[in-house]
Amino acid sequence: MSHPDPLTKTFSLEAYSITSKKVNYQLSSSELHERIINNKQGIETNTGALSIRTGEFTGRSPKDRFIVKDVITKDEVWWGDVNIPFCPRNFDLLYDKVNVYLSQKELFIRDSFACSDPKYRTSIRIINEYPWSNYFAHNMFLRPTDLELRDFDPEWTVINAPGFIADPELDATRRHNFSILNFTKKIVLIGGTGYTGEIKKGIFSALNFILPVFKNTLPMHCSANVGPEGDTAIFFGLSGTGKTTLSTDKKRQLIGDDEHGWTNENTIFNFEGGCYAKVINLSKTSEPEIFSAIKKGAILENVIMDDRGAVDYSDTSITPNTRVSYPLNFIENIQPNSTGENPKNIFFLTADAFGVLPPISKLTPGQAAYHFISGYTAKVAGTEAGVNEPVPSFSACFGAPFMPLHPTKYAKMLSAKMKSSGVNIWLVNTGWTGGPYGVGTRMKLSYTRAMINAAIDGSLDAANKDNYHIHSVFGVFQPRVCPNVPTEFLSPRKTWKNDKAFYKTAHKLANSFRRNFQKFESYANTEILDGGPKPV
Repeated sequence: MSHPDPLTKTFSLEAYSITSKKVNYQLSSSELHERIINNKQGIETNTGALSIRTGEFTGRSPKDRFIVKDVITKDEVWWGDVNIPFCPRNFDLLYDKVNVYLSQKELFIRDSFACSDPKYRTSIRIINEYPWSNYFAHNMFLRPTDLELRDFDPEWTVINAPGFIADPELDATRRHNFSILNFTKKIVLIGGTGYTGEIKKGIFSALNFILPVFKNTLPMHCSANVGPEGDTAIFFGLSGTGKTTLSTDKKRQLIGDDEHGWTNENTIFNFEGGCYAKVINLSKTSEPEIFSAIKKGAILENVIMDDRGAVDYSDTSITPNTRVSYPLNFIENIQPNSTGENPKNIFFLTADAFGVLPPISKLTPGQAAYHFISGYTAKVAGTEAGVNEPVPSFSACFGAPFMPLHPTKYAKMLSAKMKSSGVNIWLVNTGWTGGPYGVGTRMKLSYTRAMINAAIDGSLDAANKDNYHIHSVFGVFQPRVCPNVPTEFLSPRKTWKNDKAFYKTAHKLANSFRRNFQKFESYANTEILDGGPKPV
């Protein structure tokens, strides 16, 4: 394959059987920004950021994500509702159809890297139908130098055709949209959806297979930061639990906000070169770092603006999943090279809408493995059609839709690293207190930050020593006191006005945990099984 010249910004895609004569290579963010505005595909906000609409899909579509079942994957992938098999021949036929479609379009090409540690770096070529999808790729992946581009040889390729509509009967897809990983051909094929998150999650899913299987490295759906003493903190959590917000701390340097690897050398590295943060109810007061990053070079998705270009971050009329992408260096306090060492604290974040989990609790190794495999958070009323009260939501390893292997494989790797590094594991409830959603109130961000800071600096352990209270239902160790947090706030039961209602709700949630874990029981040892909620 001939290498493109980054100075001419054009080259042929005939190696992919794409014959388009309008190919834009490695356009800068300012060039893309101007092109999108001139084409009326986006609007500039009053801060200079670009605002775009992703169309029909404003979030991922997990049931339309497939993995080609072939020699590489057939015995390794955990097949089922999460990892849906796709026939190699059907992939080839669909791939050809997409490339015929793209041959009639003006295209935008981006060469990038994933994984900030050079030992694990993966080269990626992204072929986009839309310029704003290419802009997103510029923000989210690691950006090569001109010298690196001259000899760029992509290992993986993302082919992104939002305007291509599949025919399920002919193309073997579920609907007209799809995201398909092919590990033999090293291609992520995306069509029928303009949601940009499918691009980054496609590569994340690929790395979640490659790193543990071939490089003995644990991939993690987490954010991470590092303190002045070089100690690294890791934050696991599903969307909406505060992963990005809590890892962005002016006293600690940000490694990354979503996807990382943990090596055998006990180092942490970011997969990405940017952040993709939720902006629902964003304010300068509560999240100043993210708020300040929304400037020229950032891309807002599916937000509502007034006539002056001011964004109403509380408006969910398009979707509650409003987002912003921006390069990592838009955050002032970032860790050079996006790597860290010496992990000391891991936080499992959960937005418990039932209001029965402590705002922070310490976990034993067995409990840590149990909660990692469970990956609990909760959906609240209004977030999805038909959801009228809190509903438990479990996503193994806090990222099941992106995990091709069986969850226990990741859990065993995490458990081994926890024990070898002596890391502390904490369960943090960023959800509700004083009752369930609709009765209680959302945890105060200032209290959550205070508890996390106390866990990191050791003052939480020092204040409680051997005096942690054991939660009567979940068995976790909840502190009795914490600096800068009201004592009564630390006990979820004490924040409720009705003890009977509290225990009824707690046991209801515990039963949900047990039902969800049944599919993992045959793979789990006694220590992990004992880490679950106590039987009634």
